[in-house]
Amino acid sequence: MEKAPVSVVIIAKNEEKRIEECLKSAAWAREIVVLDDMSTDKTVEKARPFTDKIFQRAMDIEGRQRNFAYEKATEEWVLSLDADERVSPELACEIAETIRRDNGKFICYAIPIKTFIGTEWVQGAGYYPAAKTRLFRRGKFRYEEARVHPRAIYEGACGLLKGDILHYSCRDLEHWIAKFNRETTLEADKWIADGRKVTLFSSLRKTADRFLKNYFLKKGWRSGFMGFLMSVFHGLYQLFSYAKYREMKKARQKKGSS
Repeated sequence: MEKAPVSVVIIAKNEEKRIEECLKSAAWAREIVVLDDMSTDKTVEKARPFTDKIFQRAMDIEGRQRNFAYEKATEEWVLSLDADERVSPELACEIAETIRRDNGKFICYAIPIKTFIGTEWVQGAGYYPAAKTRLFRRGKFRYEEARVHPRAIYEGACGLLKGDILHYSCRDLEHWIAKFNRETTLEADKWIADGRKVTLFSSLRKTADRFLKNYFLKKGWRSGFMGFLMSVFHGLYQLFSYAKYREMKKARQKKGSS
């Protein structure tokens, strides 16, 4: 079977337990590119049987890391994945057919993300379909160089595919909470770097707004306890980030006055 003219670009760090499944799910593409964030496990060794295009670069800023990886792609289309993600068979077929029928209408495509925590699929609270721009024409798409949650930057129309990217986000809730802790630290650091003024009132308002929006409007209630829990954490993301932002500002002010 002829492979699709796609470069699957995979970002990885210490993913020896998951990267092989990710790479197997990309076997339909002509090119696979792996950018490894200086892993200390066997991530690179596990990737070598699948591709010779493996690069290493220490992560500094997420957006910059992704843009660097995309520059290594050589095919007309690029599909962006993380090592904890898989391309569903339905999506692989859909991408190949979409590219075959391409008439230049779309510069990129958003793809639904199906997220799992452990073995549980989180459907509500904005987690599904939660489509993200992952397939794009090479050289026509990039991310802002932000430390956390970088925005996609492109000019042109974006289409929507139906097949899923399967995202095995965390092995369990403990792992998910650790990730939540890291991301709120990065968010607080970003606010300070940007010179943003954040108040307790605005953080409380956004905390309540995010919970209500995710639990009711985005139907977190349909996913039972997990939907409720994810809605709570969506809200608390803002409040925890504010608490760390406040603490960081005090520490820097103290250091500056000493």
